[in-house]
Amino acid sequence: MGYRYFDDQRLWDLTVEVFTRNGYSRSDCEDIANVLLASDRMGIESHGVQRMKLYTHSLEIGRIKRGAKSEIVRETPVSAVIDAHDAIGQPVSVAAMQMAIDKAKKAGVGIVVVRDSNHYGIAGYYAKMAADQGLLGISMTNTEALVVPTFGKQPMMGTNPIAVSMPGTPHPFHLDMATSVVPAGKMEVYAKAGKTLPGDWLMNSDGSPSYDPNDFLRIRATKSLGGIFPVGGEGETNSGHKGYGLSLLVELFCGILSGGRTSNEVRVVPNVDKVCHFFMAVDYSATRSRWKSASASTSRTSAILRWPTARPASTRTATRPMPTWRAWRRRA
Repeated sequence: MGYRYFDDQRLWDLTVEVFTRNGYSRSDCEDIANVLLASDRMGIESHGVQRMKLYTHSLEIGRIKRGAKSEIVRETPVSAVIDAHDAIGQPVSVAAMQMAIDKAKKAGVGIVVVRDSNHYGIAGYYAKMAADQGLLGISMTNTEALVVPTFGKQPMMGTNPIAVSMPGTPHPFHLDMATSVVPAGKMEVYAKAGKTLPGDWLMNSDGSPSYDPNDFLRIRATKSLGGIFPVGGEGETNSGHKGYGLSLLVELFCGILSGGRTSNEVRVVPNVDKVCHFFMAVDYSATRSRWKSASASTSRTSAILRWPTARPASTRTATRPMPTWRAWRRRA
């Protein structure tokens, strides 16, 4: 299946119209559209406009509560806890990260956690919000349990992404990664395309590797054994236990700090999600001058990225190795 390209503005307008018809304010619709379109521009199709189907279905079954109003349940000068009350994820997450940014500008650091929320899109969007305002940004979220622990067969953790972004020239440092070998949405993309999984991404219900993305859809729908492997893959040989540890770290920051749920408690019934998010902004001028920090970030990461290529004929040059950056340039 090949790609079909659509005008960015038309897709943005369509997204706004869909959620306007579902009763959302213009501001909320723009937040949702901005996050979804940013994902598609970065080549993360699993979290782009295709997610509208998930969101509208979630609205229909009551997983996302129309008209839900988020509530600040605890706040200090450097932190806050927000209960989203089952609202759609993007507007409350944009507000939470902006709150963390505002606190960091005043106090040097801001930490905001959100509980009882829904899918919020790509974690990197929120980390980049801080970088765009001259700060270091971090965002994480837990998800429905779809990932098997090392040597386990019952999915217990989510795909649990971690994102970090820091200003730099000519481009910021930007990391956005699942703590599983792939996010769940990538399985959906492969299933839609009728493609076989290219690697050992998935454990089937009998404990053997599966290369059929439809097995993942079945496991998720039936809550059966099996699931996606953590980063590093199956077992300890390629350090799958490290991906397992990173996933648990996200649970600590999201589910535990917010007083919410961990992934094994998320979406245990079809119409209740209750995911949790973590947002942090840091004014790095608190540790050294802003200019020196940004300069060091640029020079040192650029030096690291100029490693000799393993394959001289490769089209992936050493200074542009990241798939999101390649997609952004191609689709801009």
